Amino acid sequence: MLVDLAGAAEVAGAWSSVASIGASATPLLAIDVRDGSRAGVDVDRLDRLTSGLWGAPWVSIACVGPDLAPSLIDVVDACDIVIGEGSGREGAIDVDDVEAEVAFLEQRVSASPAASVALVQLLRLTHHGSVESALHGESLTYGLLQTGDVFQAWLADRRARTGSQTTASEPDRVVRVERVGGRLDITLDRVHRRNALNIAMRDQLTEALELLDADRTLDGAVLRGTGPNFSAGGDLDEFGTTPSPAVGHRVRTVRSLPRLMHHVRDRIRVHLHGTCVGAGIELPAFAHAVLAHPDTTFRLPEIGFGLVPGAGGTVSITRRCGRYRTAWWAIRGEPIDATTALAWNLIDRIDPA
Repeated sequence: MLVDLAGAAEVAGAWSSVASIGASATPLLAIDVRDGSRAGVDVDRLDRLTSGLWGAPWVSIACVGPDLAPSLIDVVDACDIVIGEGSGREGAIDVDDVEAEVAFLEQRVSASPAASVALVQLLRLTHHGSVESALHGESLTYGLLQTGDVFQAWLADRRARTGSQTTASEPDRVVRVERVGGRLDITLDRVHRRNALNIAMRDQLTEALELLDADRTLDGAVLRGTGPNFSAGGDLDEFGTTPSPAVGHRVRTVRSLPRLMHHVRDRIRVHLHGTCVGAGIELPAFAHAVLAHPDTTFRLPEIGFGLVPGAGGTVSITRRCGRYRTAWWAIRGEPIDATTALAWNLIDRIDPA
């Protein structure tokens, strides 16, 4: 739904409109402020619109132009995604065709409405808070969405397609750890599954990071992945296998790999290559130094499953890229390349080595 500023103010000022959009199959409102006009919107209505956007039960998009009137900055800041044609605004996504981009985002939100709205609501609450509280909020949101229709349908479809497949035997060690002088080399080594993060890898990576934290004779650590990809993210075979969302939340908070990555962030450098999906970028993004080969691509697919990023990505990526870009990228579900990642500060350097 693309409306002008007056139309957005009318929607935000009427409970019936709020309820209508919030409960619709496509809970999205795109506000066109490219002409900078405030016609028909006085200061009080503008303030109510801004306040309403911060608590809106939908995804809000600001469509901006090259020149944004100072009086509209607060409204734009309250939106979840900012797109424009050469706007130059920090955090805004430059697109060639605003209307086409809004239509695409509407399609994506319509396919997974609960997760899309939950994501932007979560980012509004946590983007300025502490890492610990933000991780707690992410875990609660992730667990809640596991009960949703989209995730349950995705899970049932995946089980129907893969239920008869036999699982390959797993090596005992899927994370190799070696001390080289004063450095700890940590290598993800589950090549047959594209280094997908399963329970064993989570536990062994946790042990390696705990060693780094405990041993102060170490100068730091380098994290890499073997094979053609750094990591394909969470192992899809383990999705939905916890006894309940409540148990899953407890496990994620008691044994929090994202929190541990944040804790040792100043002592770890990550080298990325190939495909980095979900956890394969969410966890590295906590590190103080992230290097990527020019061929690296990055993707957050979780909204398509009916979930939000659940390996710390709503925290680590938001603090690197900002909440506008995080929301846009996650809802779109499409990959970005290393050049874009560098421009967004998702990575710190492109390194062909």
